[in-house]
Amino acid sequence: MRAEIVAVGTELLLGDVVNGNAAWLGHELAAIGVDVEQTTVVGDNVERIAGILAHASARSEVVIVTGGLGPTQDDLTREAIARLTGAPLDRDPGLQAALIARYEAAGRPDFARNNLRMADLPRGAVALPNSAGTAPGLRVAHGDVVIYALPGVPAEMREIFTEWVREELAGRAGRGSVLLSRQLHTVGIWESEVAQRLADIDAELDTVGNPTLAYLASQGQTLVRITAKAASPDDARALIDAVDVRVRAALGDVVYGVDDETLESVVQSALLRAGVTVATAESLTGGLLGAALTTISGSSATYRGGVVAYATDAKASLLGVPSRLLAERGPVDADVALAMATGCRDAFGATYGIATTGVAGPTEQDGKPVGTVFVAIVGPDDVGQAHGGRVVRELLLRGNRQRIRQASVTTALDMLRRLLGGFDQPK
Repeated sequence: MRAEIVAVGTELLLGDVVNGNAAWLGHELAAIGVDVEQTTVVGDNVERIAGILAHASARSEVVIVTGGLGPTQDDLTREAIARLTGAPLDRDPGLQAALIARYEAAGRPDFARNNLRMADLPRGAVALPNSAGTAPGLRVAHGDVVIYALPGVPAEMREIFTEWVREELAGRAGRGSVLLSRQLHTVGIWESEVAQRLADIDAELDTVGNPTLAYLASQGQTLVRITAKAASPDDARALIDAVDVRVRAALGDVVYGVDDETLESVVQSALLRAGVTVATAESLTGGLLGAALTTISGSSATYRGGVVAYATDAKASLLGVPSRLLAERGPVDADVALAMATGCRDAFGATYGIATTGVAGPTEQDGKPVGTVFVAIVGPDDVGQAHGGRVVRELLLRGNRQRIRQASVTTALDMLRRLLGGFDQPK
């Protein structure tokens, strides 16, 4: 079954609101075997909405519209559907009475008459009750196509879809059409290199068409999505499992997690398993690393504390970095990073100290170009033992200030993950 999603709202085009409804619907529809072939965003204009719906109806068996069902003059989805189908808008007495009763029950004597627009239905449409809000959804048959119109408010959209749409579409899709995906997360590797390592697997799957691989890069991490279609969830998972094993073998230890796992959650789990603690000393990242290490609940058992020593003299006074070293090398230096890591480890009595120092921009510092960063980790002295050692990495990062700082945090987390997991550090 082919479906399209149409999101209505000028605020989506302007970027004032992120189109999270389409992402949620895409996931839900895939789970019941409905293929979403296109998603379109259109502003609050009756002619343009009707035109988009006409094109979507010509290509798909199901069209799901979100937004434009409220009481204001820019809520125009009802009118656009009426124009598409050539049917007049009729005011439904039952919906009208329910709207008035809802306001009265809420103690709202100031009932605005424009609220009654939500009781208007294109003739032949079926109202879908909205237990999470006021505006009902709509189900409209247009030739061989079924159009579902849902509110733009995420909680209301999800409630109506779950209560009235999902099972109906699942029944129409029938068996033999379960679509599942698994996401493998990688870090410290370019998207192009991921694709190169998986080229043979990808080419082989391309000849079969099921499962499939897809890639998405963001902020130093690359996601590999494995998608399979089968008669049942178990069958789809079996197809994914077979590819998963091959992908992990090809990529190795750059794969750190799956689906909802984050780098922060994986590091937190590794710290808990090892029974160790960590402290941070930050310069250019300004507390971002400490924030990342405390994102996951239970981090009080693993994170001892941190120092943001932004000024050069603060690195000496708060972390014990030798003043002579700072005078000779400047604050952006490998040995300075190691001294910072040692200082915070000692100050907080942690198993590990992690430090970041570098040039985030916009100008160079002490002859060091923007993007020069040093990340250091100092652990127990038993370098040859699991979970021990001293490691420092020099990074030459690109991008604006925000990207350099975030990439530094990502690298620090990955270095700690590798140290705890016994993996080699990147060259």
